[in-house]
Amino acid sequence: MTHEPRNDSALPPLPPLPPHRDPADAWVVAPSGERYWGLHGAAGLIAFDPLRGVLLQHRAGWSHHGGTWGLPGGARHGSESALEGALREAAEEAEVPAEALTPVATHLLDLRVWSYTTVVARVDSPFEARVADAESLALRWVRPEEVAELDLHPGLRTSWPALRPLLGLRPALVVDVANVVGSVPDGWWRDRADATARVLAGTARVVAAGLPASVFGVAAHSVLPETVAVVEGAARGAVAKGSVRVADAAEDGDASVLAQVEELRAAGATVVVVSSDRGLRRRLGDDVMTLGAGTFRSLMSA
Repeated sequence: MTHEPRNDSALPPLPPLPPHRDPADAWVVAPSGERYWGLHGAAGLIAFDPLRGVLLQHRAGWSHHGGTWGLPGGARHGSESALEGALREAAEEAEVPAEALTPVATHLLDLRVWSYTTVVARVDSPFEARVADAESLALRWVRPEEVAELDLHPGLRTSWPALRPLLGLRPALVVDVANVVGSVPDGWWRDRADATARVLAGTARVVAAGLPASVFGVAAHSVLPETVAVVEGAARGAVAKGSVRVADAAEDGDASVLAQVEELRAAGATVVVVSSDRGLRRRLGDDVMTLGAGTFRSLMSA
């Protein structure tokens, strides 16, 4: 979790660095003298199981804020993303299997000289966490309403009110590919299959990096949605890219988009539809959020 500012003249010395460590496992010293762990920032994981709660780590006494309860996490290594860092640290410290999780959102603390990203993930396949290194005294599944009762790491205590609403989030994105393809006159009509493949590849990149949480009306940094791309006409049969699922429209593309939306909402998802088609937007109704094709293209090219 967040490493709070320290006044070295008033507090005990910082714990020694481990003898075998990644080069990024070091302290960042701010101009004010405050120190934070991780040259490239740090990341932690909230694994949320609807039946058991949140997985918390009882920190070893020698560690920073030892004896408190926090999240599996630590310094990000090299060029790894916050998601990659959080999953790696959770596996190293608690044997959390990445394949059992679906990441849904990130929460960012950005101090300019240092940052901490909390990755919120839903547990899809229950697993038994195990203490896997010397940084933990114990691991425990804690129900959300009981988390604040524990002696929490100061960083988690500060961020918990913002993190708790993200636990039940299930974001989903439905992309009207034909509308996105046709939103730019780049010669797509000469090869619709190729134009569709480019949009699918761009969609996969956006989803992997995370959409701005504001797209879903969520108070977080980014959202990692389940994504369905609806293709129609000559583009049917397109190959899926990354985590994006492709759904071929039988005849009416709009009807297929509506069907995907209803299926996802029935499963408890919060759905955003990518399309600038006014007729489709009217059929979706006011209770389904939409994102314009132009805005989505801007995200793909960012």
